This record gives sequence, structure tokens and C-alpha cells, in this order.
Amino acid sequence: MNTPTTKPAFIPNLVCNIFGHKYEVSKKVTYHVKEYQCANCKKQMTTNSNGNLIPLTPKFVQINSVLERIYNRKIMRLQEKSYASSIN
Repeated sequence: MNTPTTKPAFIPNLVCNIFGHKYEVSKKVTYHVKEYQCANCKKQMTTNSNGNLIPLTPKFVQINSVLERIYNRKIMRLQEKSYASSIN
């Protein structure tokens, strides 16, 4: 009989319950808004408007994607403006 090489599902949760989560940045939405994921249990979090970590719900996934799109357009517009002013 083959034994699975993966950990049982409760071990990462147990590690996080004892030692706390080990969050790593999984996505940079803007300069100050980021999405995080726990390296052990894969729990996802994001920052809210006050800078606190909150669970990454579908609502915040949508908010972050819109915010990222607006932020990227702003950055592109500023770069084009900077490039145009450097030519003159």
C-alpha cells in the first residue's frame, strides 16, 4: 500500500495555531496595499483602508483588482508625462 507523501491537512493548521501564521506577500496591489498568504496553511489576507490585515474575501479580491487597474493606469500616465517632458 502506498503512503502519501503530503502532510495531513490538520498539521499546517496546528502549526499556525501554536506558533502563529507566517505571512508572505503574494501580490502587490499598490504601493501600500498587498495580499498575503500563510506559508503553512495557505490562509489569504489583505490590508484594509486602515492598514490592518483582514481575510481576503471575494469582495476584497474584486476591490483589489479594480484598485490595481486604477493604480497601474495612473503609473503609466505619469511615466508618459515624464517621458514627454524629458523630450522637450
